[in-house]
Amino acid sequence: MMKVAAIQMVSTPDVKENLATAKRLLTTAAESGAELLLLPEYWPLMGMQETDKLNIAESPGHGELQNFLGDMARSLNVCIIGGSIPLRSPVEGKVLNTTLVFDAQGKVDACYDKVHLFGFHKGAESYEESRTITAGDKVVTVETRIGRVGLSICYDLRFPELYRAMGECALIVVPSAFTYTTGQAHWEILLRARAIENQCYVLAAAQGGKHVNGRRTWGHSVLIDPWGKIVSELAEGEGVVFGDIDTNLIQNIRESLPALRHRRIQSSGLS
Repeated sequence: MMKVAAIQMVSTPDVKENLATAKRLLTTAAESGAELLLLPEYWPLMGMQETDKLNIAESPGHGELQNFLGDMARSLNVCIIGGSIPLRSPVEGKVLNTTLVFDAQGKVDACYDKVHLFGFHKGAESYEESRTITAGDKVVTVETRIGRVGLSICYDLRFPELYRAMGECALIVVPSAFTYTTGQAHWEILLRARAIENQCYVLAAAQGGKHVNGRRTWGHSVLIDPWGKIVSELAEGEGVVFGDIDTNLIQNIRESLPALRHRRIQSSGLS
């Protein structure tokens, strides 16, 4: 067993304010016994403009955001999966939307750059991440005490082939900032599908509420078990979702319904 936690935030355009909120919620999660903590996508900044993230982009291994995550993991003696932060891209005027995994000593265990970039246009709502973000091109997992953890970010959730390419995971994480419109329609369905088809837990940490920039995010941070059952969920607002990863349950489900062994078509693509 391992207790895990998903942090839900309603991030603002003020990085210092968001750092303080993240510190408070991470500390609450660790003090409640969680050993693996997940932050949401864009936790350090929900800017007034898409380009605001360029102003806080950091080089790998250097910067306030990375120092904060490493220091928190070390001081709390936990694994922190750092939602997403902007790292500098080789493409001028763009960033990488990156998840960094810090071990309990505050060292980086894994780095994943978001592969699938969100685009949505309906009425007054318009989003096009490719204008300011460079897509990643690698599937990334990290080994933990409970087994393999697969890394993904938000819009990746709509692409099941990414998760197949991870191999057999005990846990998939999905830090997100789903819009209210798309979240209301598809969030729970997609998360439960990824858990059921991969026969593993799914932990999703979301942005959840009305932001200063006018954007409204869906929230509903959640832990889902390998049978597709919701273990714990938070609808809106700041808070923490807790739950246990039971490796015996994963094994029992895979033995009674060996769907992963029954596959006939193998995935290919990203390295």
